Amino acid sequence: MQTFIRVIEIWLPSPDRTRLVLGDGLYGPLGGFRAASERISFAYGEGLPGRAWAARHPIILKDLQTSYFLRGEAAQAAGLTCAVALPVLAGDILLAVVVFLCGDDEAHVGAIELWRNDARENTEMSLVDGYYGTADAFGWLSQNTRFMRGFGLPGLAWQAGLPVAMADLGRAHGFLRWEGAVKVGLNKGMAFPYPDDGSGLTWVLAFISAQGTPIARRFEIWLPDEARASLVLQVDDGGAEGSEAEEGPSISVPRGEGLVGRAWSTCAPVVAHATGAGSGDTAPGQAESGAAVAIPFLREARLSAVVVWRF
Repeated sequence: MQTFIRVIEIWLPSPDRTRLVLGDGLYGPLGGFRAASERISFAYGEGLPGRAWAARHPIILKDLQTSYFLRGEAAQAAGLTCAVALPVLAGDILLAVVVFLCGDDEAHVGAIELWRNDARENTEMSLVDGYYGTADAFGWLSQNTRFMRGFGLPGLAWQAGLPVAMADLGRAHGFLRWEGAVKVGLNKGMAFPYPDDGSGLTWVLAFISAQGTPIARRFEIWLPDEARASLVLQVDDGGAEGSEAEEGPSISVPRGEGLVGRAWSTCAPVVAHATGAGSGDTAPGQAESGAAVAIPFLREARLSAVVVWRF
């Protein structure tokens, strides 16, 4: 099974904080694109990582050939056609920029959407940009849909102020576009909010994928416990129909331990490279053998969640 996301990169500020340099990444067989990334760095506002640094909110870029994307030739050779940059912020301080890249072919069905509410103008969230691959009909539906706070996948993430996941969109009561999603084969979604930082703008980045080409083979959402002594698994989608963590003893990870704990202690995305025959099917709390990325989300400079995608 091939995942919807083909490349994930972690760009980190240089020691003097004047540029972004490649910290790590998951490239699979795309060694040529990795080599191109290792040879480049980005100033504030330069290239996709630099633009996300300056904008302080996610950016979707659907033109990698004639735009400000500086690795267009390498992307074309690798079959990459869309990129998304996700800044990781602690208040006014940039900690990292995560870049996701995906390809566009008939076998890959999925959507990446950027939603925004401007509290100075209205109380609804509308679509700013979106990548839909072969799911054009779902894209048209999204362009003509608005969400109130607490409704639909973007509205639920907006209300919670935390990452939100939905499995089996065709039967999810909170997914208002379920009929359109079912028609094009979309069945799972995850949304990340960027709460209002005083500008009046709230952003939500949503990933929606199909069973044959999921966002990742497994995704998890971890939240701090009340004492903020450990992270507790809240959502675990290992391919089952539901996404909530199974009932029973809670699974927790101390600060600094394992992939999840390191993302908390460093407040920066952490990549785990495949170390054996595992393919991301490792159960939470066990040693990881497959490739994975853990992304921390902070609110008011404090960790609010860690999202893990396993490949």
